[in-house]
Amino acid sequence: MTELDVQTLQRRLAAFAAARDWEQYHTPKNLAAALSVEASELVEIFQWLTPEQSARVMERPETAHRVADEVADVLAYLLQFCEVLGIDALSALSEKIDRNESRFPAPESQESTETGDRHSSE
Repeated sequence: MTELDVQTLQRRLAAFAAARDWEQYHTPKNLAAALSVEASELVEIFQWLTPEQSARVMERPETAHRVADEVADVLAYLLQFCEVLGIDALSALSEKIDRNESRFPAPESQESTETGDRHSSE
């Protein structure tokens, strides 16, 4: 298998869409909506599982396959969305991590992690 990178995958996705004349539908609005739908399909797999069951979802081949497929769909739409808007996804992520490291510094002691301080990536 060849090494994969974001730009190669974006080119493959663009070629796939172009071969089917789908670019006309790949507007930011449509891609954002499709991304949301695919993310919801991923959530649906976990919807009624306990935390313990969700942690073991990849142990069963049938659910592991479904999870991997939905992850691929989410990533495909995200990469297409970034391509259409000219966003470098890896740079955007790196910059967001930098901002979050400043906004949410790591606790200096184990004590603050024991109090349950948790922050989202938003």
